[in-house]
Amino acid sequence: MRVHGSCHCGAVRYEATVDPQRAVICHCTDCQKLTGSAYRVSVMAKNGSFRLLAGEPRVYVKLGDMGTRRAQAFCANCGSPLYTYDADRPGVDLGLRVGCIDERRTLVPSKQKWCRSALGWTQRLEGLPRVDGE
Repeated sequence: MRVHGSCHCGAVRYEATVDPQRAVICHCTDCQKLTGSAYRVSVMAKNGSFRLLAGEPRVYVKLGDMGTRRAQAFCANCGSPLYTYDADRPGVDLGLRVGCIDERRTLVPSKQKWCRSALGWTQRLEGLPRVDGE
């Protein structure tokens, strides 16, 4: 599936091919902090399919639990987290942040990981009052 993504301000834009079945929710504490939310949803870009169309993201490299250096690409202007990759292998195994993808409604997560770090309330949202706008 071809996807198109951008940061909130539109300074960085990209396109890539993904397998919609590979959309994943991550509950690790790093993803909570990096997104400023309860979890992160991402989908892997097929190797060689990612192409920047506009802008150049900034990159922050963090050390993962397994010792890998994970590059976190984000917009230097608006701060939107865009994608991640192994800092020692740029361009390989890019994890695209689903919130920045135009076709995000079709990218339904197929699994959750790092569930031991999940905030308990994320598993019980169905009873909360719903409002269509604010």
